Amino acid sequence: MRAVNTSDSPFLLDAAGLTKSFGEMRAVDHVSFQLKAGETLALIGASGCGKTTTLKMLNRLVEPDEGSVRLGGKEAHDIPAHEWRRRIGYVIQSGGLFPHRTVAENIALTPGLLGWDAQRIADKVTALLDMAGLADASYAGRAPSELSGGQRQRVGLARALAGEPELLLLDEPFAALDPVTKDALIDDISALRRRLGFSSVLVTHDFSEALRLADRIAVMEGGRIVQMGGAGELVAAPATEAVRALLAAPRKTARAVAQAFAGFAE
Repeated sequence: MRAVNTSDSPFLLDAAGLTKSFGEMRAVDHVSFQLKAGETLALIGASGCGKTTTLKMLNRLVEPDEGSVRLGGKEAHDIPAHEWRRRIGYVIQSGGLFPHRTVAENIALTPGLLGWDAQRIADKVTALLDMAGLADASYAGRAPSELSGGQRQRVGLARALAGEPELLLLDEPFAALDPVTKDALIDDISALRRRLGFSSVLVTHDFSEALRLADRIAVMEGGRIVQMGGAGELVAAPATEAVRALLAAPRKTARAVAQAFAGFAE
């Protein structure tokens, strides 16, 4: 399912000058970034920094006041919004599943809209449930209410990948999960990314999630990207106080863990 970029640009995704205001509040202020095929970029920052609004502009859930988005060489507003969204997988907190549909029906939704035949849809649902760690046939017929939080999020991920999208958007996908479930799901997403080669944009406020999943990290503050680069670049030379604050929490955790395990041999 590796996305193929057919344009002359080396980037699969090109977001240029994205700007959005709600009334007098400028939520996103001329945000630009690019994404190569197979790459993951994390948008990270405190609540209200503009990261989720930026993500929603990528799939036109929110329309920008200024700026443009190109995916695979095609400009967003050259394509009807519903067709544009079918090119993009979207994972939100708690999976965002339709409660009146079974697990299989949730996963099959986008392939059905794309006009796939029944056998291709059935094969895709089976394959994705297997990859999501829900291979038991009984899961396919369950309602979302019969699943745990981690299982719902895995189904949400499978649904986002079902239409073989060019880009996957992950909007705080671990926020409602306990630490053990979150850790397992991060490993699962990493394994799926290695297997399928998809490109993705992750929104999070947790630097440790970005560290484990992203190739590059863009720190947002006040609607702008204040620093972007690899984790090592941010750690070595944080550009602003906001970047230093994001790095402080994982450093404290690392010190506490080191102290707790000091003196214990493996």
